[in-house]
Amino acid sequence: MLTDRQRQTLNFIHSFIDENGYPPKLKEIGEHLGITSRGTVHRYIRALEDENLIRVSTGRSRGIELVDEVSSGDKNISDHENTLPVAGTIAAGSPIEAIEDQETINLNEFFVRPGRFVLRVQGDSMIEDGIFDGDMVIMESCQTARDNEIVIALIDQEEATLKRIINNQDGSITLVPANSSMKPFRYSAERVSIQGKIVGQFRAY
Repeated sequence: MLTDRQRQTLNFIHSFIDENGYPPKLKEIGEHLGITSRGTVHRYIRALEDENLIRVSTGRSRGIELVDEVSSGDKNISDHENTLPVAGTIAAGSPIEAIEDQETINLNEFFVRPGRFVLRVQGDSMIEDGIFDGDMVIMESCQTARDNEIVIALIDQEEATLKRIINNQDGSITLVPANSSMKPFRYSAERVSIQGKIVGQFRAY
């Protein structure tokens, strides 16, 4: 059984995701509830996690994932085994490779693993890698990446972008677009935070 505050927290998470397409931060939950204590909000989140209503991925500012659907005060558990959370919009995209034989693919085994999430691509900076505006990319949470991997890079803790990464010998990082009309950008390492790397992509027609 949930307390009133825990249910208010869960309802806000549902409505926030429905409206924005990605989960709220603890600060946004606290502002909605009128709570200034981050620890209090964290206790509500942990209680919902203990009830298996949400999952929380560490290392991500928007790491809340809904597990159950709650309606009219009762829990109605939906089948989320073959789904990934849409965590937001990112600057870039990509097509799915054609499969001509009769082999079937279990999408749950192929895509869905702990620490993975989906981003909707916005923009054309990665079109020469086959990643187009409106495509979905499947990302795996990580904080480091090898040269030429396609990553989500958070710049100055404000702007997130999808680019290939180059780790320069002087410690700086170059983010390289896959669009010949655009130039690479070089940043000092402290300005760039790696949030994840691409592991898959798809689009609907």
